[in-house]
Amino acid sequence: MNTRTIKRAALVTTAALALGAGAGAGYLYLDATSDVQRVGTRSCAEVIPANADRTDGEAVCATLDALTAAWGHGDAEAYGRQFTEDATYTTYVGSHYEGRSDITEGHRALFADFVKDTKLAATYLDLRFLGKDAAVLTGRGDDYSGSRPSPAELTKVQTYTLVRDTDGAWRIAAFHNTQRRNVMERFSFLYSPATAPKAEK
Repeated sequence: MNTRTIKRAALVTTAALALGAGAGAGYLYLDATSDVQRVGTRSCAEVIPANADRTDGEAVCATLDALTAAWGHGDAEAYGRQFTEDATYTTYVGSHYEGRSDITEGHRALFADFVKDTKLAATYLDLRFLGKDAAVLTGRGDDYSGSRPSPAELTKVQTYTLVRDTDGAWRIAAFHNTQRRNVMERFSFLYSPATAPKAEK
């Protein structure tokens, strides 16, 4: 190998290392500055709209409380009962369950394996009633074991669509769970500030 080839290889290696270090430093910067501003409240009751029927608001919150308790006990049957018969459930990895039975059986397997002995942590961002028999609840959440994560540490954004079921109980008709990609979100806000939600500006 001649001297020129060796010098070229050394130069390419140095440039690649510098770019890698720069990219690594950039990632660390984005990660360190990507905290959400609006973390929500731990009390569902605090997001019940002032103009809503308080009894319905509390019933919606009770459904979420029952869902959280069922998860904490690893009880797939109790978890599934919080959903309508024809509910849909989309996980952050993209799995899409259709119907209470599908949701129940999927969670029976999850409680026995991937999320065994975990609990749910949640904060609530907004509750809106769409007429007298439907509501949309948004929040942040995560499953955990050990110490409960702080509201700022919750990595998922969740949307629940609830309906008053035929027996009068409020149940979840659709659930969608999205994994927050904090570095990508921060990059997009820096690159195009107008894309940031009002609460994150």
